[in-house]
Amino acid sequence: MVAHMKTTIEIADNLLARAKDRAKARGVTLRSLIEESLAVTLDQPLPKAEVRPVIFGGKGLSREFEDASWEKIRGSIYS
Repeated sequence: MVAHMKTTIEIADNLLARAKDRAKARGVTLRSLIEESLAVTLDQPLPKAEVRPVIFGGKGLSREFEDASWEKIRGSIYS
């Protein structure tokens, strides 16, 4: 047995009208069209976030920190 939860959502009027038209054209209920569309969307993998390095101009680390551990750098930041 599949459990169902009743909920209320707000969507744009034109989107609802299009969904109703599509459901009618396919001969299905609006509910089943929305459930199917949501399931298809949720089954798609999330896009991987692109990570771009942040680069600042300069000459790199000062000599004091060139071979320093992260603990030393962090300690200097918070001191």
